[in-house]
Amino acid sequence: MSRCDECGKQENMPYQCRHCGGTYCAEHRLPENHGCPGLDSWDDPGGVFDSGFDDSVADDSGGGGLSDRLGIDTGPGGPLGYFRGNMTYAFLGLMWVTFFLQLVVRIVAPGLVEPIFVLSPAHPEYVWTWFTSIFAHGGFGHIAINSIVIFFFGRIVEDYVGSRDFAVLFLGSGALAGLGQVGFQIYQYGGIPAPGPGVAGVIGASGAALAIMAVLTVLNPNLTVYLYFLLPVPLWLLTVGYTGYTVYLILSTGIGAGGTAQLAHLLGLGIGLLYGQHVKGRRRVPEQLQFGAGGRGPGGPGGPGGRGPF
Repeated sequence: MSRCDECGKQENMPYQCRHCGGTYCAEHRLPENHGCPGLDSWDDPGGVFDSGFDDSVADDSGGGGLSDRLGIDTGPGGPLGYFRGNMTYAFLGLMWVTFFLQLVVRIVAPGLVEPIFVLSPAHPEYVWTWFTSIFAHGGFGHIAINSIVIFFFGRIVEDYVGSRDFAVLFLGSGALAGLGQVGFQIYQYGGIPAPGPGVAGVIGASGAALAIMAVLTVLNPNLTVYLYFLLPVPLWLLTVGYTGYTVYLILSTGIGAGGTAQLAHLLGLGIGLLYGQHVKGRRRVPEQLQFGAGGRGPGGPGGPGGRGPF
């Protein structure tokens, strides 16, 4: 836990000013709220924009994030400015909206469910399913477990890397995990299979959720997660345990063990670990989390995946 340089308040998630290098609480994070000497050289006619962690993330290499190189504009005047600092909640909202749309489509036009929502080895050319499949889920338990992981871990990672790079991480890891699973299925089939009941598709945000958990594991492997507010478990142990269990299932049963896209889970973890190494060292992260509602803080993982194919 860090102390605010301005008021002395203890802060679980401190903000580090990129102008003066000081550590501050949420109330004093803006340069004008802590008398930052960097204001003397401020030359932006638009003034200081309250961007939360996005503007406090420093990159000593001089280059921008991945989203900067892609030209994604989430600035205060950009079309995506509303989502600045809120992508975790935006993605959670899209997941639940998509889930209810699945229910509606299943009733009114059941034949459209797979072409719209499922990434299938029979139709990898359906590019939209690379992303719609991330937000679609196989059942209430499936989406609930993924939502818990993304809700509690997503905000920390988003605050650390910024909303734009978090969005790229979420969509990129989700799509690559699903495509990896489908690609290996095509390899096993010896080519693109014909659509049929024996051809399993991929849906769910588990790849993205596990990537987020893996990023946080790299940033703070000893982060204590209080499962059910009682059992203190270091995050690295949860991640290693889940990874080992997934590898065991793949080796013993196959990449679709238990009706779950196990290879996609493993790929999500791998992407998160690599990205975590890439961004490690930018700033501090919390030391403790609690799993569940209420209490003194946010919770930890219940294990992405759950019921459903992904």
